[in-house]
Amino acid sequence: MANPNFPENDPRQHTSHIRQMLDTAAQHAREDVTKVNDPKAKALFETTAEVLKGLSKAYQDFEGKSEPAWR
Repeated sequence: MANPNFPENDPRQHTSHIRQMLDTAAQHAREDVTKVNDPKAKALFETTAEVLKGLSKAYQDFEGKSEPAWR
C-alpha cells in the first residue's frame, strides 16, 4: 500500500510499502509457529519473524533518519 504522505519519487514512498510487506510476512511466520508441531519448523518460523522485524526496523529508521547511517 502506497503512503500518500510521500510523492512517488520519494524513496520513503517505497520503503513504507516494503516495510508493510515485511511486517505482514513476519506476522504470518509468527502465526505459523502455532500451527506446526515440528520444533525445527517452529524455530525457522520464529527466526524468520525476528529477521523480518529487524529489517522492517531498518526501513523505519531510514524513513525517520533516526540512525546516523541514514542522515
